[in-house]
Amino acid sequence: MTGWEKEQEELTIDVGERTPKIIQLTDPHLFKEEKGCLLGLDTRKSLKAVLEDIVAKAIKPDLILATGDISQDQSPESYKYFSEVMDELEIPVCWIPGNHDDVHQMAKSLNGKNISSAKKVNIGQWQIILLDSALPGQVYGRLGREQRNYLSKAIKSQQAAYLLTVLHHHPVDIQCQWLDPLGLEDADEFFEILDGCSSIRGLLWGHIHQMYDQYHGKIRMLATPSSSVQFRPLSKEFSADTESPGYRILELTDDGKIETQVNRIDHIKFTVDYSVKGY
Repeated sequence: MTGWEKEQEELTIDVGERTPKIIQLTDPHLFKEEKGCLLGLDTRKSLKAVLEDIVAKAIKPDLILATGDISQDQSPESYKYFSEVMDELEIPVCWIPGNHDDVHQMAKSLNGKNISSAKKVNIGQWQIILLDSALPGQVYGRLGREQRNYLSKAIKSQQAAYLLTVLHHHPVDIQCQWLDPLGLEDADEFFEILDGCSSIRGLLWGHIHQMYDQYHGKIRMLATPSSSVQFRPLSKEFSADTESPGYRILELTDDGKIETQVNRIDHIKFTVDYSVKGY
C-alpha cells in the first residue's frame, strides 16, 4: 500500500474512566520558509496561535488528529517544524496526508517523539481508523481499492463498541460549487462499506477549510476550519473567508455520541489577501 508502510501499527491510549478528548488540526499548509505565507497569511504563525490557544484553555486532549495538508510545499523543513511544535504539547499525534502533502516525505520527516504513524487508534470505547485519500498530483481524492479493503478489514477485526473514520477529502457535496468536484471520487463505494457497519458513528475530514456538521443516517459527518486560511461557504468560485483560523474538539462518549465544538482564534489579527483566486 503506497506510503502506508506502517498501516498495521495500532496505538492504544488508556484514558481510564475519562471520556476521550480529541483535537482535530487540519490544513496548516506550512512552508519550508519560516515566514511562508498562504494567500498572504503566515501559516506558521497561525498554527502557533492555535496551539497556544489549546494550552491557554487547558483543554488537555488525549490525542491530536492532523488531517492533511500539513505542508504546502512538501518540504522536509515544513514537516520538521510541525513535529517540533507538536512535541511541545506532549500529546500523541496521528496524521494522514492531504493533496498538498507527500506521504513518503511525511513518513520520513514526521518523526517527533509524540508523533505516531498508527492508522488505528484504540481509545475508550472507540477505535479511530485513519485513511489516505490523497492522489499524487491531484487536488481531488480517492481511497482506491487498497484503502477500501483496508477499511473493510479493519471494521471486521475491530473490537471497539464504536468507530470514527478519518480522511482528508470530503465524501459529500457541501454546496460549494468550486470545491465539490474536488472531494472524494469514490464516495459511493466508501459509504457502501460504512453503511454496512453497525458500529460506525463518526466521519471526520479536512480539506474544505470551513465547518461542516451533518448526519448521514447514524453517522455524524464533521469538517473543521483550517489552522490557516478559511474558504467561504456556499461560494461558486474560489473565495477566501474572513473567519479566523480554528480547530475542533471532540469528546467520544461511552454511549456512542460525539460531543464537539469548534474554537477560533479571534483575538489575533490575521492578514489574508482576498484578491487571490487560487492556492
